[in-house]
Amino acid sequence: MRLVFAGTPAAAIPTLRALAGSHDIAAVITRPDAPLGRKRVLTPSPVAQVADDLGLPVIKAARLDDDVTSRIAALRPELGVIVAYGGLVREPLLQTPAHGWINLHFSLLPQWRGAAPVQRALIAGDAELGASVFQLVPALDAGDVFAMRTVDIPADATADVALHVLAEDGAALTAEVVAGIADGTARAVPQEGVPTTAPKLTIDDGALDWHLPLEAVYSRFRGVTPEPGAHTTIGGLRVKVLEAAPAAEADALDPGRITATKHAVLIGTATRPLAVTRVQPAGKAAMSATDWWRGLRADDAVRAGA
Repeated sequence: MRLVFAGTPAAAIPTLRALAGSHDIAAVITRPDAPLGRKRVLTPSPVAQVADDLGLPVIKAARLDDDVTSRIAALRPELGVIVAYGGLVREPLLQTPAHGWINLHFSLLPQWRGAAPVQRALIAGDAELGASVFQLVPALDAGDVFAMRTVDIPADATADVALHVLAEDGAALTAEVVAGIADGTARAVPQEGVPTTAPKLTIDDGALDWHLPLEAVYSRFRGVTPEPGAHTTIGGLRVKVLEAAPAAEADALDPGRITATKHAVLIGTATRPLAVTRVQPAGKAAMSATDWWRGLRADDAVRAGA
């Protein structure tokens, strides 16, 4: 098929590669170059870099406005495919390709409609994660679903790891749907169930509440790692929690109480402690949690979250 593809982050790359091997990609639409690093160097998006490597035409646009719509229409695409582009597709662009647009979304729709489905699913402690390919409509992530697949995610996977796994599986799923649309066998069905929403995370979403059970604290840590980042306060100063896991065979500690072992700093929750192994204090480089705690020379009165 003759396709246009819209995507921006690394999670969209597996789908772009899968489709480029079997279809005619008339154009790749991605967000404009963005300043990265301490020197704020303007850098093409991950999708733009891969599209350039593949020799595909690239349209860089912050919004899919009338000009972009006209440029896409001139390409006469049969289908649009979107994966985490970072902007809305509105009319008349929705109907510009002959078969409209399909969207790979990293959730089991109608669960977690919105910008942060993987993160919100992990925070909620969902037992299953997955990917859906659906027909794009004006309402947010509400179109009929062509295909859906649950994906096995490691129990200790943080959001970046889970998203990587889902991106690979989702690419294969999207390729199957595109092939079905091409040969006329694809069928979409309405979404079933009560929708939940997945709004974009903020820095505040990364705050760990030590008065919750360990499972809830660890689920939030996984969901907000690496972005926007899990954090707590120690003596009124923010500390980013970079690496952590449930403490093995550790005695219970009061919520927020901190103690150290040879390899980790243990922080109490409402049930069992969380073992923190790597942190980043405000204004400092990342370091091992035990080195940080020894250097802090805090007494037993100092607690996380205070």
